[in-house]
Amino acid sequence: MTRWGILATGHIASRFAEDLRLVPDAELVAVGSRSVESARRFAETYGAERAYGSWVELAADPEVDAIYVATPHAAHHEAAMTCLTAGRAVLLEKPFTLDLATSTELVDTARAAGVFLMEAMWMRTNPTILRVVELIADGAIGTVSGVRADFGVAGPFPPEHRMRAAALGGGALLDLGVYPISLAHLLLGVPQHIRSWAQLGPEGTDENTGILFGYDSGALATLSCGILGSSNVSASITGSTGRIDLPEPFFRPGSLTLHRDGAEPETIDGEGAGNGYQYEAIEVQRCLAAGLTESPLVSHATTLEVMALLDAVREQIGVRYE
Repeated sequence: MTRWGILATGHIASRFAEDLRLVPDAELVAVGSRSVESARRFAETYGAERAYGSWVELAADPEVDAIYVATPHAAHHEAAMTCLTAGRAVLLEKPFTLDLATSTELVDTARAAGVFLMEAMWMRTNPTILRVVELIADGAIGTVSGVRADFGVAGPFPPEHRMRAAALGGGALLDLGVYPISLAHLLLGVPQHIRSWAQLGPEGTDENTGILFGYDSGALATLSCGILGSSNVSASITGSTGRIDLPEPFFRPGSLTLHRDGAEPETIDGEGAGNGYQYEAIEVQRCLAAGLTESPLVSHATTLEVMALLDAVREQIGVRYE
C-alpha cells in the first residue's frame, strides 16, 4: 500500500484525489495546506485521516510515502523542496518550476538524497499516448516529419488569476503550452531551431503564443497556446507513410485515428475511466515498488529538457518572472 499525501487543495488536487480511488494499493492519508480549515474540508471530502495547516507538517508525517504537489506554478519549488528535504517521494505538478535553474536544483536535491521525484506530466503516462509512441516505433506512419498541437482556453481571466498574474507564473505558455511542447519533445526530441511570437497582456504574461520547432532532420513542430479563446485542443502527427490524429483533448485522448497511406482510417479507442490522473499515480507506485528514484516515462532529463525549451520560448517572447 502506498500512502499518499496531497499538498494544496485546489481544483487539480481534487481531481487527483478522485482518481486516486481508482489506483490499486493507494490510500490518501493526509492533506496539507497553508490553511488548516481548507485542509480539513478537503480531508473530509476525500477521506484523508489527517489535515495539516502547513506544508512542513505534511512533509514531516512519517506515515506518508509520497506527496502530490498541486500548488500554483510559483510555489512548486518551495513546496517540492520542503517535501524532498523531509525524505518524501514527490509527484510535482507541471510545469516543474518557473525556470530551468530552479528545476535543476530540485533534481539535484532529489538525486543527492536518493528520493523519488517525478513531474506530473500525466500525458506521458496516458495509455493512448503510449500507444501512439508504440505505433510510431513500429513504423505505422513511417518517419515522423511533423507535429501539430494547440491548446487554447477562453477567458476572460482577471489580472490576479493564476492564468495572468506574473507573480503566480501566469500566461498561456507554462500552463497550456507545456503540453504541445511536451508532445513535440516526446515524438521528435530537442529541436535545433526555435522561433516563437506572443501577444502579451497588461500583466506582462503571454495571452496568445505561437511556436515553431525545427529539426535538422527536416521535421517541424507547429505549436500554439492561448487564453483568449477555446481552440480545438487537438494534435496531429505526420509521417512519411501516414498520420495519427489525436482528438480533444490531445493530452488525454479518448481515442486515436491511424491513417495509413492507401488504407481506410482506423480508430483505436483508449481507456475512459476517471479524469486521467490515475496513470501518473500508478507510475509513481510502480517506481517506488521497484526502488527507482525517477521514472523512465517522465525522466529527470526529459523534465529538464522541456524546461529548457520553455525558458528559450519565454526569452524570445519577452515574458519574465521575478
